[in-house]
Amino acid sequence: MFGNAKPERKLAVCTGLVELSGPERAEILAVLAMDDIEGVAHGAAKALTNVHTENFLAALAREDAAPQLVQYCAANLSGEVGIADALVKNALCPASALVKAAKRMSTASIQLLLDNLERLVSSPALVDALAAAPNANPEQKSLLGELQKSAEAGDLKDAADAPATADEDPAKRKTLLERLAQMNVLERVKLALIGGREERIVLIRDSNKVVQRSVLQSPRLTEAEVESFASMTTLTMEILRIVAHNRLWMKNYTIVKNLIFNSKTPLDITMHQLARLTPRDLKILSTSKSVPETLRSTAAKMIAKRNQKPE
Repeated sequence: MFGNAKPERKLAVCTGLVELSGPERAEILAVLAMDDIEGVAHGAAKALTNVHTENFLAALAREDAAPQLVQYCAANLSGEVGIADALVKNALCPASALVKAAKRMSTASIQLLLDNLERLVSSPALVDALAAAPNANPEQKSLLGELQKSAEAGDLKDAADAPATADEDPAKRKTLLERLAQMNVLERVKLALIGGREERIVLIRDSNKVVQRSVLQSPRLTEAEVESFASMTTLTMEILRIVAHNRLWMKNYTIVKNLIFNSKTPLDITMHQLARLTPRDLKILSTSKSVPETLRSTAAKMIAKRNQKPE
């Protein structure tokens, strides 16, 4: 609102004559630091050096934070405690602006970016910076390494031109598998994110972990598809674990049951969810030869305990 204010009003903000809360002052000064009037811009830039970091953090947490605030923090404050993580959480911050802040990001923030591949793959420089980030764990480094290989092969440059659906491919006679075989990793990532059900069913089995994760991040993914994925023994334990860690999906009983009956699901997950099975399904599990013995015997013990008559 101060962008169109009179020059004297803007200068009053810079000199502290206008009463504002700390976060409001941080945001407005960031806007004025890019003002067309040189005196205002200089005064705002000077005043910004006296604003405490906590005020920038509070301002960045607002959903409607000014783009100028995001830009200022990314360019000048990424080394301050908490700023890098706050920038990641702010959807207005473009991936390219996060490059400088990557070395200060927490493991959780790096994961947030990996959980939003559409945002991440738009900046090859950010991928490189995150791969070198001290807080990236081994699993994250492995996934980032896959993306780096794509960048080195020139895949990132072509990702924006990847087909949205298989039907858009001009070579209509080719099967979906043949078309996918000609796509690079980033093209398959985009297809996994915005393609249709047929593409997701194939891409969830892709040999590249990043592509597999992209399928689970697709906004078009349905619970019915997740139910199917949860029962697939061809999927990796990592993908099944991602499904199990999604609270919304785990409200679906069919998904829970399919994970428990899937021999590839990590034992710590199946054991934790075992109590949710209905008596009928628990009985079936107790005699199933396709699940680990530990799970089968635990199910049998639970049935016996439930059938005990109180004395």
